[in-house]
Amino acid sequence: MRRVSIFGATGSIGQNTIDLIARAPQDYDVVALSGSGNIAQLAKDARRLKADVAVTADETRLEDLRAALAGSGVEATAGQVALDEAASRPADWVMSAIVGSAGLRPGLRALEQGAVLALANKESLVCAGELILRTARENNTRLLPVDSEHSAVFQGLVGEDMSAVERIIITASGGAFRDWPLEALKHATLAEASSHPNWDMGQRITIDSASMFNKALELIETKEYFGVRANQIETIVHPESLIHAIVGFVDGALMAHVGPPDMRHAIGYALHYPERRDLPVARLNLAQIAQLTFVEPDLRRYPALRLARNVMERGGLSGAVFNAAKERALDAFIAGRIGFLDMAEVVEEVLTRFEADPGRIDAAMTLDNVMQTDHLARERADQVMEERAG
Repeated sequence: MRRVSIFGATGSIGQNTIDLIARAPQDYDVVALSGSGNIAQLAKDARRLKADVAVTADETRLEDLRAALAGSGVEATAGQVALDEAASRPADWVMSAIVGSAGLRPGLRALEQGAVLALANKESLVCAGELILRTARENNTRLLPVDSEHSAVFQGLVGEDMSAVERIIITASGGAFRDWPLEALKHATLAEASSHPNWDMGQRITIDSASMFNKALELIETKEYFGVRANQIETIVHPESLIHAIVGFVDGALMAHVGPPDMRHAIGYALHYPERRDLPVARLNLAQIAQLTFVEPDLRRYPALRLARNVMERGGLSGAVFNAAKERALDAFIAGRIGFLDMAEVVEEVLTRFEADPGRIDAAMTLDNVMQTDHLARERADQVMEERAG
């Protein structure tokens, strides 16, 4: 039996991971599950999978979790220290699906104890790619990408030499507003931004898809994970969401990964790697699909893509600044304090202000420096939004 842990178990990635594991429970020994506010779901899954420990990130919900797990034999814990401890428990394979920079520390802890880390947390590589890759090497383990795009690139590179890679093309659905007139975006509502045309995802990532901040993170993630230059990475809007990424080689060949918009494919590939096993996903009928569409992204509609280019060129801790400012701007949009288009403007202003402090951007890539930069960037994002409001 393989020992597995799932951090971010109550989100869409976590639930799809649990779906696959629950189909073959005899193959897995579940060590830890974590969630945040959805205590009922966390407890239900911990009981069903007979996990050793269930952790809620919200310390105020510990008693609720204990009550929900009473008599099950599953240990209930809460808070950051508990998350770190759970991630440090010996496991063979760990899913990192906590949303935001909060997923960085548990991911590092899992790597330090030698687990293979299935990485769905974009922010880990965006904020601290050098650190997390170095930690994997030092502990003789590896990262496996779970974002559908990076899993697609990873699969396209099997058996290939990276020196033969000329370009990597990351596809994007275009999100909820891909067909809206540009002038209408300033009036986009939270409900409209929270509805994705192709994927069933959580609210935050769905809004990030509408703004293309998710794709901006993925561009940075591509550079970090695959070690390519920024000018080798491209983005194309592909409304059907059937081609997840394309690898281009020096001989002009393009290797495309085609599959249904179902995260269980990328999760299952990482779960069973290096094997391929049968997965409960739809099989595509190419005759019914008939055609695939590709459109150049409009940077006026998606300024996050331009900002990502700046971050990739700048390097250092600029990714941590970018992500933290984006998270705070997204918080403010969800709370109704700023408009949809304001998010990119806030992030750009925070990045500009950090450029005046190059010592911070160029500080050593350590966990302490990443977290300090994250904290400062959130403070400056709040400051920028207060200035804009007043």
